[in-house]
Amino acid sequence: MSLVELLARADELGLAAGGLACLDRCVPLVGGDDEILRPLWASLAGDGSGAPSEEGDRDWGECVEQVRAKLYVAGVAEGDASAGGDGSAEGEAVALAHRMLGAAPAERTAAGLRAWSDTCSVAALRIHRLLDGSAGEIDAAFPVDAWREDRTPDMSPLVAAELRRQISVLELVAAHGPAGLRQARELTTEGRRVLRAVVSRRARGRA
Repeated sequence: MSLVELLARADELGLAAGGLACLDRCVPLVGGDDEILRPLWASLAGDGSGAPSEEGDRDWGECVEQVRAKLYVAGVAEGDASAGGDGSAEGEAVALAHRMLGAAPAERTAAGLRAWSDTCSVAALRIHRLLDGSAGEIDAAFPVDAWREDRTPDMSPLVAAELRRQISVLELVAAHGPAGLRQARELTTEGRRVLRAVVSRRARGRA
């Protein structure tokens, strides 16, 4: 099943996990550490049912605001809070990561989560293509729609791995509900380490 089909079938929990996992894998770009999104994952797990509730919505919204504030401070410290205007691959990737964070909905509604999950999916794929050392020059016409529809022209290894992780997270939550969140986080941690290594390697290459 393609990523687009999985997103269309996903419930609120799957959509939230899909968007959060994309953001979590890209969090090194906005100065975040490996644990900064843990409260949002915990909010999703909730009482184990995964179903949104008034209390869960409040926890989610509070966590979103706290994470935004922390990552804004971290971004300023790293000097990347306004990155994206220099035309470089790194600048565009940072801008996309900030956009994912800024678009996070304060309430866990199906409509809001669906839009956010879709935004994060596209942004994460673009980020991985921008930072892939084998991707060559920046191409403004990345075939993101084709990748997400299970058509894979010009897909680099880093993008292919990100696509597999996005699909796997949605499949895990669809099959196991809240119990699938642990494995989804493990996949996300692996992806974050890969991207962090890519960012470090590119930084060394510029030095």
